[in-house]
Amino acid sequence: MMAECGGGGGGGGGVGGPRKKALSLLEAARSRYESLQISDDVFGESGQDSSGNPFYSTSADSRSSSAASSEDEDDPTTSSISCSSAASAPPPQPLAREVEAAPEGPVRGGGVCCFQGGGGRCVPRVEEATCGQRQLQSHQLPGPMDEEDEEERGGWTQTLRDIPPPRFEDTSGPTRKMPPSASAMDFFQLFVPDNVLKNMVVQTNMYAKKYQERFGSDGAWAEVTLTEMKTFLGYMISTSIYHCESVLSIWSSGFYSNKSIALVMSQSRFEKILKYFHVVAFRSSQTTHGLYKIQPFLDSLQYGFDSAFRPSQTQVLHEPLIDEDPVFIATCTERELRKRKKRKFSLWVRQCSSTGFISQIYVHLKEGGGADGLDTLKNKPQLHSMVAKSLCRNAAGKNYIIFTGPSITSLPLFEEFEKQEIYCCGLLSSRKSDCTGLPLSMLNNSDVPQVRGQYRIKVKGNMSLICWYNKGPFRFLTNAYSPVQQGVIIKRKSGEIPCPLAVEAFAAHLSYICKYDDKYSKYFISHKPNKTWQQVFWFAISIAINNAYILYKMSEAYHVKRYSRAQFGERLVKELLGLEDTSPSH
Repeated sequence: MMAECGGGGGGGGGVGGPRKKALSLLEAARSRYESLQISDDVFGESGQDSSGNPFYSTSADSRSSSAASSEDEDDPTTSSISCSSAASAPPPQPLAREVEAAPEGPVRGGGVCCFQGGGGRCVPRVEEATCGQRQLQSHQLPGPMDEEDEEERGGWTQTLRDIPPPRFEDTSGPTRKMPPSASAMDFFQLFVPDNVLKNMVVQTNMYAKKYQERFGSDGAWAEVTLTEMKTFLGYMISTSIYHCESVLSIWSSGFYSNKSIALVMSQSRFEKILKYFHVVAFRSSQTTHGLYKIQPFLDSLQYGFDSAFRPSQTQVLHEPLIDEDPVFIATCTERELRKRKKRKFSLWVRQCSSTGFISQIYVHLKEGGGADGLDTLKNKPQLHSMVAKSLCRNAAGKNYIIFTGPSITSLPLFEEFEKQEIYCCGLLSSRKSDCTGLPLSMLNNSDVPQVRGQYRIKVKGNMSLICWYNKGPFRFLTNAYSPVQQGVIIKRKSGEIPCPLAVEAFAAHLSYICKYDDKYSKYFISHKPNKTWQQVFWFAISIAINNAYILYKMSEAYHVKRYSRAQFGERLVKELLGLEDTSPSH
């Protein structure tokens, strides 16, 4: 059975009819957003919505047209989902839905025993159709019958069962209450405390001594101090606020000069510290990791993230925007651009979709002979699976819901995560995803033109495979949301487009992360060194500052002085340079 659910907002007769209809839809969207517990704009300032998300966009019109071939239709970059939203309103999280208790005892279905035990889901499930299930099945599309028997033998069936959501009993948010007088430096030092900075001082001085023993004495060098190291970091961080093309521009007489901070340290002294700066000066005999010069710092940073914040149940695995700063690209000559070396690493994160706080960082080197090196695995399906396992190694047993992109989504990975009480919802692509164990009838595109809002679902145990249409087919794999629960995508022009709850949840959370990325990329440290470990270091410092600002917005200090992200960065730079009072406030 099919239901024509697209274009629901195109009606409205009489004068002002369409406008009145559009306003009512906007109000419905705002009401829906306000009923959900997603924080406001994480950077405290409005901005345009992301257009880089291949799946979801908050623009008025879809940015893509219907796919011309089955390959294009399966690529999420050729289609988008749109919904209405206030300019600074946060995206919706799926509303909690209560599930009625079912009779005790095992029930057959989907080729596996459906009596549930553990994993935070203790409610047995039944195959008996409920009212919500019958409503959802009315939107399903018929699949090819000749493959049905084979797929049922593999455990996939069209008989839908209600699945209770994973229980999340952990508390989320900051673990430490900061006083109202807490400064930007106080929040930053939750992740980069003085003992870490002192270690940088020791390692930098050790490297300078060894370097001069080998290559000759440097009469202009004097051992760096903790105060100078903070000043050095302050100058580097200032490039993320003022977007100067080079950190040395601070002392120039050009457009990017900054006389207000240039007098704290001379340019020659800064260049000397930059020359010898190290986090780990020497490789130990047991060290084989390519990031040995920064791994202790990354471990310390991870400890700070874990100690300062507990993420919400819903999180996203993705690669954040770490490309060249757009202001630098606009002012850089073509010759300078050609000189830029391509990044030799890949950086992935696990990010809380309710606040934007990055809970975990994972770095893969593109060069290296190790068995887990990016060169070894870049053409194999297990690369992104291994990345996902590394990012979620501390998430087991907490009933987290993880959203993933096509490169990570796979049935074997989701089944392995479910054994660890980690639940997933991911977008599928027949070209980018590992489709092992998935029914072919759900992966092949239909020759018959489909109507926006139609979908069909097959289930295997707790796993649901969804094929949903919105200017092209979108496929989702999930064990976190019930296949009989219905959601909605709200568009300004088309009104409400029906969809399974998993689709709405995916769109909402990925949209929030894209909005975060739009802001986040504006505040990266612009300094681009040639050495890989230094590139990773400054990216990690940028992430730490963003996390510090998120904790600041969730603290009482934000209600005393409401700084935007740019203002917070300026305060941090001045405090590192000693231009502001940073007396201990806790």
